[in-house]
Amino acid sequence: MLQGAYRLFQQAIVEVIDPRRVFSDPLSTLAYGTDASCYRLVPKIVIQTHSEAEVQAVLAQAAALKLPVTFRAAGTSLSGQAVSDSILVVANHGWKDLQVLDEGRAIRLQPGVIGAAANAALLPFGRKIGPDPATINSAMIGGIVSNNSSGMCCGTAQNTYQTIKSLRLVLADGTVLDTADTASVTAFRQSHAGLLAGLAGLAARIRADGELEARIRRKYKMKNTTGYSLNALVDFADPLDMLLHLIVGSEGTLAFVSEATYHTVEELPHKASALVLYPTIKDACDAIQLLAQHKDVVSSAELLDRASLRSVENKAGVPAELKTLGDEAAAILMETRARDASALTVQIDAICGYIATIPNLSGIRFTDVAEEYTRLWNIRKGMFPSVGAMRAAETTVIIEDVVFPIEHLAEGTLKLQALFRQYHYDEAIIFGHALEGNLHFVFTPNFSGEAEIKRYEAFIEAVCKLVAVEYEGAVKAEHGTGRNMAPFVEMEWGPAAYRIMQELKALFDPDGILNPDVIITHDKLLHIRNLKPIPTANTLIDKCIECGFCEVMCPSRAITLTPRQRIVANREMAALQQSGQDPSRLDALRERYQFAGDETCTTCGLCESACPVGINTGALTSQLRQQNLSDTGWALANTLASHYDTATAGARLGLRALQTVQSVAGNAASGVLMRSLRRVVGRRIPYWTPYFPRAASKLRLDGGKQGERKVVYLPSCLTRTFAPAKAQPDQRPLNEVVASVLGKAGYQILYPQQMDGLCCGTPFKSKGAADAAASKLSELEAALLQASDNGRWPVIVDNGVCTASMLEGLQDKRLQVYDVTRFVHEVAAEHLAFTPQPESVALHVVCSMRKTGQAAMLNGLAKRCASTVIEPQGITCCGFAGDKGFSHPELNSSALTGLKAQVKDCGSGFSNSVTCEIGLSANAGIPYQNLMYLVDRACRSR
Repeated sequence: MLQGAYRLFQQAIVEVIDPRRVFSDPLSTLAYGTDASCYRLVPKIVIQTHSEAEVQAVLAQAAALKLPVTFRAAGTSLSGQAVSDSILVVANHGWKDLQVLDEGRAIRLQPGVIGAAANAALLPFGRKIGPDPATINSAMIGGIVSNNSSGMCCGTAQNTYQTIKSLRLVLADGTVLDTADTASVTAFRQSHAGLLAGLAGLAARIRADGELEARIRRKYKMKNTTGYSLNALVDFADPLDMLLHLIVGSEGTLAFVSEATYHTVEELPHKASALVLYPTIKDACDAIQLLAQHKDVVSSAELLDRASLRSVENKAGVPAELKTLGDEAAAILMETRARDASALTVQIDAICGYIATIPNLSGIRFTDVAEEYTRLWNIRKGMFPSVGAMRAAETTVIIEDVVFPIEHLAEGTLKLQALFRQYHYDEAIIFGHALEGNLHFVFTPNFSGEAEIKRYEAFIEAVCKLVAVEYEGAVKAEHGTGRNMAPFVEMEWGPAAYRIMQELKALFDPDGILNPDVIITHDKLLHIRNLKPIPTANTLIDKCIECGFCEVMCPSRAITLTPRQRIVANREMAALQQSGQDPSRLDALRERYQFAGDETCTTCGLCESACPVGINTGALTSQLRQQNLSDTGWALANTLASHYDTATAGARLGLRALQTVQSVAGNAASGVLMRSLRRVVGRRIPYWTPYFPRAASKLRLDGGKQGERKVVYLPSCLTRTFAPAKAQPDQRPLNEVVASVLGKAGYQILYPQQMDGLCCGTPFKSKGAADAAASKLSELEAALLQASDNGRWPVIVDNGVCTASMLEGLQDKRLQVYDVTRFVHEVAAEHLAFTPQPESVALHVVCSMRKTGQAAMLNGLAKRCASTVIEPQGITCCGFAGDKGFSHPELNSSALTGLKAQVKDCGSGFSNSVTCEIGLSANAGIPYQNLMYLVDRACRSR
């Protein structure tokens, strides 16, 4: 229960913001209180905002009650700038608008747009946004702007500061400023003349101090995100331009960014990369100094120390020669990009010439083959997860990023390595964007004891003195100051510059309510306070580093919890259970987790595909369901498994009863009836839409064409139970469509015996009934071996989810199992002639096919059959999850947010799982059916 001012704030704010988006319960505040940094603060209140008006309301109420406010988008920041113990304003899922402008030369973005989504929108124009952080597939524009994020290629020339065109802001006093709107700017110049005069005065003070001005210009020739962007006060004459650029990198301490418009940059299509090995780190740094003089042709150059190379040398695809390197060795991974192949060749020759005099161990061999240079860059990408995966229990993974002046890069790197040895961080590795003198180092401290925290404190102090004082570099290059480096801003910049930063903060936020202690703090020990605990909870998740990369893949991300948040909750519950402390909090967390953590987890496992340490949070949910399944539940599952043919017959009977109601009452009345029953009975009554399936009739098993080419076809239990809804354009049962295609390809079709009782086990496994699932899978394996003559004939399945389950679970390697789509595309296609249909179709790749690397195959098959294939951006798992779309339709709807707008010009959609197709049809505005319906229309016998 909230107390005092926070209680008053909540009472006021729910009058203007939907209470369902205002959270103060222990689970939500814990979950949103976690970001990718090493800090943990639990907010009193979390608010998911959807508009500027809502942000203004929050700021007005917070100011009236003098309560601090912190803004957050994706929560992938590393320096503690997105955590709060007060009011946390989340700006992600309600802030997804983007607009490509001027044929791709500019783009307007709201703060919840993921960086990669912006680039996807610009790709047809051969353009991209300038910032290229390593987190671009997860990081959102709000954070990219507010941290002035950069990356491997953008350097200082294409970061947000250099490429921002305009911003739309909400200031602490609630004023909205759009720097692209003449009327808004004119009004602001009048209403905030004092603020603009204050900025002009600070700029004049800097110009009057020649030493300070020179220092600012010198430091911003390097990457630097320590403190505020003081270069704005020397680069521009108009205070409004100063304001615009001061907001960049201000980490939510000066204003809320509600919209950003970027000048875009060219995406050069031709690229080549080389991994060059050097005897010593000094040799590598000498080469870097030469390359840095030619940034017009060198797109990026990553310095990799021996420890970082050692962390990945045993991984697949890594050159064997890495294992032979001496302890002093290092490497540079470099890339060059060009508009055409001939220019690329010229640039490669030039680069080889620039560094020809520096001794190396490998030669300088560039490759422009995509598969080969991707393998090289995967070496670099694998370093951070390697350290994360190998770390000891209860340790934290920290990535720091510093900058040495390029002429001191070798000395600085060697001294940094010496500090690792002095403070016994023996696991530490160094890699970085060395063209800019920017180094990342990764290490794994343990914050569970006072001595370890003291060691960390002394180490960070020593690093800051080395970088900022001895070499006048930057203690934060691109990750932002946050809480992590706020105590060291004055050390780096000196008293005069720091005083200007303090005055900047006061000009924008006189009451100090915006993200206090971030960038500017009086607490010299802030960086060691509120360190995040990483307790052991479950071996499935203990390696999680809470980076948040998984979140974009999760279908429940906008409605309940993400994989990261599920892990955070399980860690907290495990810690409370182990300690015996605060049992009431533990009970509250468990109660809320049942719906948010369990019921709305689809167990699709797509989180694993984005996780740098390969964690499948769906596996955790499955394990917990298995542990929590009651004796009655186990018994019921085993009974259903033993009488599966009866169970599916019962399902068909229920569907026929509903069909009768629908045929008499019509769609509208059927919908009203089913919704009324759900209100009374609850989620056990399935959610009905016009795409609700009809009952399948007894299957007509077409034997195809007699001949030497044979295939075993297993119609899935869903095909045997469901027939297409009346709203579907093709009313044929799926098995007849599959048989039609196979017949055209000249295959004789064989079917397993006693097929009505066969199942891959997925329905049981998803509910935690592992024994029943294993039993059905074993039974299925025996039937398929018999039908396929012990693996002589390939086995095809007409549901992608079932196919994946069988490929994972069947033990007998003689069985050749294919999804029917893959079989047609890769095997049967040679016997078929395809005529692409003159239509635009939507394609949804189900999560099991995506996880097994079949997305490109499905896309290729669809393109054989239709002139235009649209694969909507940002749609991962559809959220239907077998039967969850019937019981939890809000999960399905939330997961498919944005789908309808992207497929509006498509006549129909296709996938390869019937339950997914039900949910897709209901939410897309167009009907979805199995891709084989399209294949049958587009192919004929060769």
